[in-house]
Amino acid sequence: MLKLIKYIKLREWLLFLLSLVFIFAQVFLDLKLPDYMSNITRLVKTAGSDAGDVWRAGGMMLLCSLGSLASSVMVCFLASKVAAGFSRRLRAVIFEKVESFTLEEINAFSTASLITRSTNDVNQVQMLIIMAMQVVVKAPVMAVWAIMKIAGKAWQWSLATGIAVAVLTVLLLVVLKFTFSRFKKIQWLQDALNHAARENLNGIRVVRAHNAEDYQEKKFEKANTDLLENSLYVNRVTTLMSPFMSLTMNCLSMSIYWIGAVLINSVASGTAAAVELRVGIFADMIVLMSYAMQVIAAFIMIIIVIMIAPRALVAAGRINEVLETEPKVTDGTRDGNTGLRGEVEFRNVSFTYPGGSGAVLENISFTAHRGETVAFIGSTGSGKTSLVNLVPRFYDVTEGEVLVDGVNVKEYVLEELYKKISYVPQTSVMFSGTVKSNVLFGSHAREERLEKALGISMSEEFVDELEDRENSEMAQRGTNFSGGQKQRLSIARALSREAEILIFDDTFSALDFKTDRELRDALNRETEGMTKLIVAQRIGTIMSADRIIVLDEGRQVGTGTHGELLKSCEVYRQIALSQLSEEELAL
Repeated sequence: MLKLIKYIKLREWLLFLLSLVFIFAQVFLDLKLPDYMSNITRLVKTAGSDAGDVWRAGGMMLLCSLGSLASSVMVCFLASKVAAGFSRRLRAVIFEKVESFTLEEINAFSTASLITRSTNDVNQVQMLIIMAMQVVVKAPVMAVWAIMKIAGKAWQWSLATGIAVAVLTVLLLVVLKFTFSRFKKIQWLQDALNHAARENLNGIRVVRAHNAEDYQEKKFEKANTDLLENSLYVNRVTTLMSPFMSLTMNCLSMSIYWIGAVLINSVASGTAAAVELRVGIFADMIVLMSYAMQVIAAFIMIIIVIMIAPRALVAAGRINEVLETEPKVTDGTRDGNTGLRGEVEFRNVSFTYPGGSGAVLENISFTAHRGETVAFIGSTGSGKTSLVNLVPRFYDVTEGEVLVDGVNVKEYVLEELYKKISYVPQTSVMFSGTVKSNVLFGSHAREERLEKALGISMSEEFVDELEDRENSEMAQRGTNFSGGQKQRLSIARALSREAEILIFDDTFSALDFKTDRELRDALNRETEGMTKLIVAQRIGTIMSADRIIVLDEGRQVGTGTHGELLKSCEVYRQIALSQLSEEELAL
């Protein structure tokens, strides 16, 4: 928690200091009430007292109560303002940090866990700050101040109050011993529950198609039950605090009254001095009862904070774990001015996924010059996607070098590297908004490129049919568009940027053969001067490429044109014959 304090701004520290003024004012006013109550008791018990004095003392009690109320409201307001501002900033910092993560770090935490840490965990910390500002300072000040006032009275009352405080302290330590580890576990179980729900919702079509609702319900029920059992255990243990605190408070009240009765009875009766002494003891007893209740109330407030604190501290630790994680891919120092444009070179590149047991790519070497189309083909798991993911540094190579425009990609400032590349992933990713906001994503593309990008990607034919054309609504994840339409819009997004290098990761798989052919022809006409790296499963998609690289189990087993590979590479020949006839392949 202490590591997160650095995200609190000076203005919020000033608000915190201002809240301390109101806290001390509230405590002072609360502890003045018993003094006025004592005066009223003495005035009522003393013969010949003026009723006006009683009314004045009562009026002062009312003013103190109103002042305490106003101070409490101000403390709540300031605490909420500080906590809300801190939480907003913390969520922004977490989001910015996650944005810098590579796929390795994201997979290490899991998407469900990162969402929980950005929302639920931050809320836990926010609640702790609110309670801490209201209670952590107030409770000790009130307890110490009240005990000091009690200490000046009969030692018997001080002893009774001390015993009550000791009992509550021991009880608190016992509860913490049995619940702290469970509070920590609850946060991880919350991750598991979110993961189960998210997985089920993302795969709802597969679940229904396989009639697996019962199976998914059991998975969710297990995660839900684990969270329930831990939450019930914590709640049962902490709930025991309430009856024990009530018992302690009642015992303390009885002790104060019993001690007061004994002290009053010990005074000999019959004289005016004895009567006055008895009245004084009775007034002290009333005052001490109020002070003792203030002490107990302070401990109750501390207990409430301590009940919240373990879970909040665990949440703070989880947040700090994200913030302290350094991404493996970091900025270099080179800008994008290299003298070359659109050249990609792999030099003896090998790659193994973090934690993987074997190399996914081994000793890959090739050069894609400006304006060339280089395609990658191979069986499933041959490393095609892994290879193109190394160009924009989604991962860094294990051995060798990847160069863009003659410079190792590790040397680039990441933003400069990304300016050179447009990437279309295997799975089309659409964001809520409009067709236009998705194609001109991030406002990095010029708006005049919109129509051209839609035309090249063959998206115009369905966009023109929409009621508001490019301003038509796009649902989250693009659920109101077909798979082929989303692929074409993803291609349009890549084309709108006019990058030097276009990477298509099996982007044409959802297109029919006619659209595939027309789109590739349009790309060849309109993207002259751009380097194109294409991962494909279809031979028809890559037959016209300037160079085709054949991968088999991570190794480069063939390089050449379509015609050359049919003669020299048996792996390519087998893939080609599995899709097209010998006549179609022009053998």
